[in-house]
Amino acid sequence: MNGVNGTENTGEGTRAVRAGLPEARKHEPTLPGPVFAAHYHLPGEPTGPYAYGRDDNPTWTLLERAIGELEAPSGDAGAAEAPETVVFASGMAAISAVLLSHAQAGDTVVLPDDGYQALPLVREQLEAYGVEVRTAPTGGDAQLSVLDGAKLLWIETPSNPGLDVCDVRRLVAAAHAAGTLVAVDNTLATPLGQRPLALGADFAVASGTKGLTGHGDLLLGYVVCRDAESAARVRRWRKIVGAIPGPMEAWLAHRSLATLQLRTDRQCANALAVALALGNCPEVTGLRYPGLPDDPSHAIAATQMHRFGSVLSFTLPDRAHAERFLAGLRLVDEATSFGGVRSSAERRGRWGGDAVPEGFVRFSAGAEDTADLVADVRHALAAAVR
Repeated sequence: MNGVNGTENTGEGTRAVRAGLPEARKHEPTLPGPVFAAHYHLPGEPTGPYAYGRDDNPTWTLLERAIGELEAPSGDAGAAEAPETVVFASGMAAISAVLLSHAQAGDTVVLPDDGYQALPLVREQLEAYGVEVRTAPTGGDAQLSVLDGAKLLWIETPSNPGLDVCDVRRLVAAAHAAGTLVAVDNTLATPLGQRPLALGADFAVASGTKGLTGHGDLLLGYVVCRDAESAARVRRWRKIVGAIPGPMEAWLAHRSLATLQLRTDRQCANALAVALALGNCPEVTGLRYPGLPDDPSHAIAATQMHRFGSVLSFTLPDRAHAERFLAGLRLVDEATSFGGVRSSAERRGRWGGDAVPEGFVRFSAGAEDTADLVADVRHALAAAVR
């Protein structure tokens, strides 16, 4: 559902501010508060949208409408029917819902081998259910080489944490020609950075915990489905496993969308400024940010991304050097998430599971003043040299 508040043909900032709001009513708030209900008054036949709290909630409805207006503005996806959004308790719940509702024993699924750290766990579960899983890197559109006969292709672009980018249109065209569904993890890009359905994908999936909501105070996931049949399967999976978001989390997420463009523009500008500063540091190698003109992924990213995101990555000489750098930061939280208004960074090797050097750092630029953030990074780099 799009355009409820006159957001058709408007700019991204206007859509973000108005997305999903109900029609204005006298003496009612612009965004109604969260609805806390396990059940609803339901005399007679159980018709209508709201019957039991695991199935649906008015607060979810408004948030789903809002996310749909951002991920697939009216007519943007080129679909015969309006895309449908389903919200979940976390990004992993959303990822699992798409994969496990559309793949069954005997099917083949293609995953990236350089994607989010929990994907190997998903692979194990799929294989336990009798699904064949093939993997290939994101860069160079390498997943095309293992696509033959697949039921579903899972794309993560930019990849996390390596920030490689693949050509979504090219992969979608090859997949659809072979009858393969395509899902794109849009977490790093956010709907203001990239719209997978407009690039041809069947699903746009993301962790709303990160840049979408941007305050580090909730867990949320969502799936935007190109057609009603796929959405029904995803929604049924949510009902079966009960991976539903709390009303308060859904309301907080919707409230946060109003500042999405403001946050995203500052974060992307800061990410580029930090990347440029790091490029002049002799201790830094392997710097990756799709917005850098000389980044290996820039040419492709520029054709499909509207913004290049808040996350960059780089490698310092060793673990100790990286830890000194992180300890020297004053405006940057050492934390494992990303996309927040407060900058964060971490040495990814501390978790294991990512194929990265010991000195590899993932850096998420926040909304601080650019000059302050760059100065803090430069100070920490200088302090880390021994």
